[in-house]
This record gives sequence, structure tokens and C-alpha cells, in this order.
Amino acid sequence: MPAPASTPSSVPSSVPSHGRKLPETERTRHRRLREQGSLDRDELDAVLAAGFLCHLGVTVDGTLLVVPTVYGADGSTLYFHGSVASRSLVASPGTSVCVTVTHVDGLVLARSVFEHGVNYRSAMVFGTPRLVTDPEEKLAGLRCLTEQATPGQWDYARRPSRKELAATALLALSLDEASVKIRTGAPDDADSADAALGLWAGVLPLRSSWGPLEPDPALAPGIAPPAHLADRASSQL
Repeated sequence: MPAPASTPSSVPSSVPSHGRKLPETERTRHRRLREQGSLDRDELDAVLAAGFLCHLGVTVDGTLLVVPTVYGADGSTLYFHGSVASRSLVASPGTSVCVTVTHVDGLVLARSVFEHGVNYRSAMVFGTPRLVTDPEEKLAGLRCLTEQATPGQWDYARRPSRKELAATALLALSLDEASVKIRTGAPDDADSADAALGLWAGVLPLRSSWGPLEPDPALAPGIAPPAHLADRASSQL
């Protein structure tokens, strides 16, 4: 089954366009499946807001690495972080990178294997990240990361110490060069010769949800989870 970026079955995105456009560049121009592509800034914001895990593509010592890491987006900047010992993060300042975020919404099961595909939302962000050194921006960026993954946790848990901040590399990547691809809907082979095969076709949706909270075995008796976690447990992403 092909990956989302090369899905042969396609229908136009059903997400409305609101007019805020990203610039089209050589890296963001949609050459294949153009009907799925978008340079709408609101659609980019929606894809980024729906997740917290990205994949960072960067070349280190001549080798291409793709590293999963958490991120936070504030509307103009994508923040991602890791240990200062991380080769990919240390190498990326001054180096062009590609950051991708993908959400799989279902399998598109057509009447032929060739027409099978994936319903998905994905974003690609290109640019040269900068290492965040300003203490106030670093804290703001780390808060952005934390709140994107777990809203309410930054004000609940202990904040990073100076030693922890020194051991953390935070990178900021502008969202000015980015693109989105979205595929929704049913298979598009209903009017083909395969429609006469008498085979079932449709979409197998994929839904993600959080499970029940699992307390730390070392947790002292009487410590209840905070409301922002209790409310999120067992909820849908």
C-alpha cells in the first residue's frame, strides 16, 4: 500500500480555504496529486495544531537522518528540542532541514489494490532553524512544546532548572516556507470498470484516543491526578 505522499486515489480537500496563502517555492510547489495540495496558512496551522510529534530530516556528516521529536507551533514558529548531545539537533542550526507532520485518518479500500490509498493530513516545513539562546524565548518555546502535547502541564509540573535548560537545545524554525497535503473521502474508482466486480469498497477510519491514566507505582498515596489530565484521559485525540 503506498504511503500518503504517493497515494494514487485522491479527491480534493474538503477543508475550506480562508485566503491566507503561503509563498510557493521550488520546495513547496506541488508537482504530484496537486488537487490534494494546499498553500493555505490556516490549513497548515490546523495540521500542526492537531499533533505534537514531528519528524526532522537533516543531513549529518553526509548521512541523511530522520529523527522523531516533539514540537510546538505558535502560529509563526515551529519549536523542537532535544539534548545538546543530539547530533541531529547540534548539526541543524545553519543547515537546511525538512520537518514533517502526518495524521492518518483512514485506509481507502478500493476495488483494486492499485487504487488503494490513505486519507491523511500532512505538512512539510522547510528552512534553516536557529538555536534559541535568549532565556525568555527558550522558556516560551519550551512552554509551547509542553502545552501542545499536554495542555495545562507547564503550570502544574516543576519548571526546568538552569542546569536542565543548559542541557537542552531548542531550535526555532520559521513557518514561512511550508506546504500541506490532505486527502479525504471515498475511493474514486466507482465509475471505472472495476465497479462491476461486485467487491466492497470504502474507507476504514482510524481514530486515536488517550487511554486511562496509569499512576506511577512510586506515587505516594492520596495524590490525585490534576484536572487537566483527568479530563483528557480516555478522550479522543
